[in-house]
Amino acid sequence: MTMSPNDELKIGVYVCNCGTNISHIIDAEAVKDFAASLPGVKVCRSYRYMCSNPGQEMITKDIKELGLNRVVVAACSPRMHEKTFRGACAAGGLNPYLCELANIREQCSWVHTDKLAATAKAKSLTHGAINRVIQQQPLDPLTAAMCPETLVVGGGIAGLTAALELADAGHRVHLVEKTDRLGGNLARVDLTAPHLDAARDLLTERIVRVRQSPRVSVLLRSELKSLTGYVGNYTALVETRNGSPATAESKKLEVGNVVVASGYKEFDASRITHYGYGTLPNVITSFEFEAVLRAGKITTKAGKEPQYVAIIHCVGSRNAEFHGYCSRVCCMTALKYAQEVKSAIPGCYVSDLYIDMHAFGKGCEDFYKRGSEVKTLFLMYGKNERAVIRKANPGDDCEMVIEVNEKLSGETIELPADLVILMVGMEARPDAAELARLVNISQDKDGWFIESHPKLDPVATTTDGIYIAGTCAAPKDIPDTVAQARAAAARILAKISKGKIEIDGVFAEVNEDRCSGCRMCNELCPYSAIEFDPEKRRSHVIAAACKACGCCVAACPSGAIKGRHFTDDQVLAQIEGILI
Repeated sequence: MTMSPNDELKIGVYVCNCGTNISHIIDAEAVKDFAASLPGVKVCRSYRYMCSNPGQEMITKDIKELGLNRVVVAACSPRMHEKTFRGACAAGGLNPYLCELANIREQCSWVHTDKLAATAKAKSLTHGAINRVIQQQPLDPLTAAMCPETLVVGGGIAGLTAALELADAGHRVHLVEKTDRLGGNLARVDLTAPHLDAARDLLTERIVRVRQSPRVSVLLRSELKSLTGYVGNYTALVETRNGSPATAESKKLEVGNVVVASGYKEFDASRITHYGYGTLPNVITSFEFEAVLRAGKITTKAGKEPQYVAIIHCVGSRNAEFHGYCSRVCCMTALKYAQEVKSAIPGCYVSDLYIDMHAFGKGCEDFYKRGSEVKTLFLMYGKNERAVIRKANPGDDCEMVIEVNEKLSGETIELPADLVILMVGMEARPDAAELARLVNISQDKDGWFIESHPKLDPVATTTDGIYIAGTCAAPKDIPDTVAQARAAAARILAKISKGKIEIDGVFAEVNEDRCSGCRMCNELCPYSAIEFDPEKRRSHVIAAACKACGCCVAACPSGAIKGRHFTDDQVLAQIEGILI
């Protein structure tokens, strides 16, 4: 409820120094003294790290001992620690929605250099938060039933791992794979670096367990066509192809959560003409060389044993023209190829052309050392530069000649090659945008799916109940992929164990008496959280799906929609406090 004139305001204001993130630009003590002078402020404190346990305990203790009925924390972005401070308030017995954050870090100290101006702005932001919190009302979260079944999109190592974790915990899983086999990109690999384990063994164990599990339903040659509902109560429409499109079957699945593990595609090497891929027969990609290794004999296209093998890193990665990011697994895979070639053909000369050697991870530095011990010739070329490959002259004892501007020697070097292996990078799948639209998640500039928070919440997305795992989110190796898949499964199991889901008390509401049934809000809602009731001819909000973005509130021509926790009175009070 909104406070009546007879209620005594007891506001606690807490100014965070964030180490030196805030205090090096903003005078936190001056902000504290300013807030302490405002009407209704019972206590005001400044502390080095308000989000730390002592900082949270300070807030909880003041609520209990001083009877605070409102709390304002001037600190970082609400996205980072709003839940943290709401939890501290709840621990003190205060409704968590009577807590307000003033962002004096991202919106102030991080974007200004003038200390006086930054401090003045921090005072205004804090004043606005104090004005706003007076108008805030206690809210109660809602609950909804939780369907214990899960949809997993993608049958690679990430999807298989997530499915097994959920099934082994006793819950039903629907595993949807677009192709006619399980295993994903890993099924195309021979050995894995740095321990040279057989990829086939890693996959076979999981595929057999999935196939034998009574709780896993495997749908091959299948695609997700639509997903409606909200966390705990999704309805997925999956289409399975049994040959021709005319024989496709559609199936509706009721699930509570979704794990997206759709993987990646390799970079198309023909986009870089300097390498001659597609015109020079013995220039092949890393995946094509994996097929050669799986066949058991390393030869050129003419069937001859190569005397010179060259491996070129970062094809499509770490290049401004294509992808600026590192694909992470290429360096160790290239070292693996060098060792496998030397093992199969001891007299072969192996050249490794790289930009930087990324040997991160357990055992990888030792693996790099072993690569040099087998006398691999390492040559370094510059970022955004390329080696040029041409057919050798008739009198040369090799198939091709590679010209590269070698950085360590400072010279342009020509290398002989009978076989060239291009280490193609990872890139987002071409159907990633369509999948993102179906499950209502976002993509970054490179097409990878975006997590809720890259450090604090790396498997969740901004849509509740939708999780991402593996290389659909970014390039990563097998251990990281497996860890992320297991983390996603753990998050889902934690929800299922409660039997029901708790819905945030912040969502939009429709006043049916004022709703004209124009359906404008239905079209605008980015979360598909508004439905139209044809009998009442009125729209209503699905609270569990609503993210309180405010689109419908702003667009409703009859003013029939109100955003809980973002009412006109609250927003106008905040603006007034900032402008004073």
